[in-house]
Amino acid sequence: MLNYLYSIPNTIATAILSVLHINLPQLNYLLTWVIASIVLIVVVMVNVIILIYVERKLLGRFMDRRGPFVVGPAGFFQNFADAFKFLVKEMILPENADSLGFNSTLVIIVASSLLIMTVVPQAPNFFFTDPELSLLLAFAIFAIEPFAVVIAGWASNNKYSLLGGFRSTAQMMSYEVPMLITVVSVVVLAGSFNFRDIVNFQAGHVWFVVPLIIGFIVFLISIVAEIERIPFDTPDAEAELVHGWMTEYAGIKFALFQLTSYVRSFAGAAIMVLIFLGGWTGPFLPPVAWFYIKVYAVFVLFVWMRASLPRVRIDQILNLGWRSLLPLSLVNILIAALLRISGVL
Repeated sequence: MLNYLYSIPNTIATAILSVLHINLPQLNYLLTWVIASIVLIVVVMVNVIILIYVERKLLGRFMDRRGPFVVGPAGFFQNFADAFKFLVKEMILPENADSLGFNSTLVIIVASSLLIMTVVPQAPNFFFTDPELSLLLAFAIFAIEPFAVVIAGWASNNKYSLLGGFRSTAQMMSYEVPMLITVVSVVVLAGSFNFRDIVNFQAGHVWFVVPLIIGFIVFLISIVAEIERIPFDTPDAEAELVHGWMTEYAGIKFALFQLTSYVRSFAGAAIMVLIFLGGWTGPFLPPVAWFYIKVYAVFVLFVWMRASLPRVRIDQILNLGWRSLLPLSLVNILIAALLRISGVL
């Protein structure tokens, strides 16, 4: 099947090398993946810019105000003004901080957040790579950030940053367990760890949100906690920890951390769409259009939760994850097993 995120860059790379009269298959392969990576980054960044704008406007409506409306048409360029503000701010390394850990965590978190999108297909023929265990690989990449967050908190030489790092790791670990158990229920029904196989199964049967509504709710709460969005943003609790594990990061470094949180939000919404909402399936419109409609609908749900719910205390967060969501995820996998055994799905 045609892979646009590879075939188009391959055509471009071949044309460039032919103009330069270079015939090296290895160089063609390398240039293809460089161009494909640039295309992927552009696709992700464009969506992230739109997501930030959508969230600001929606929060304005929820709070009975207008949101951004001055800079650019309907305030759309406000994101670029904020980016420029971060660019001109000074980047400071705290005294006695571990420079290697302080700087390397930024690379790890940004790279891992972008890497998730390499295994998330956006249409039947619009994907970067399609490994057989793409679902498993996506969550393995998701699990990288907690380790980097602890290193960032420790390397900052700040007790508030360290506490924020510990909180973040405890929260992510607590919600990864019920989230992964919920994913197992999807695999039980679809019989595959591959995103495209899961979507194709739903296209021929029913969206998994219907039989696995409990799993959908558990996954929704877990993914919001995993990406540390309100009401589960205690690792960044400004009122308690200044800004959690990101306290000592300034300028473009802080901006990149904020940007990656939206990349992870986009990835989390995309994964929810693929495993519960039928992916790109839908009538009349092109598959990629249905994919983005559903992703943005899920993101609107994230924003709605942010605007409606107060921040939860760290002890309440851990209790919710271990005492409520974990048992519910086990009930959900039991339902999936019964559906599979009975032959209903």
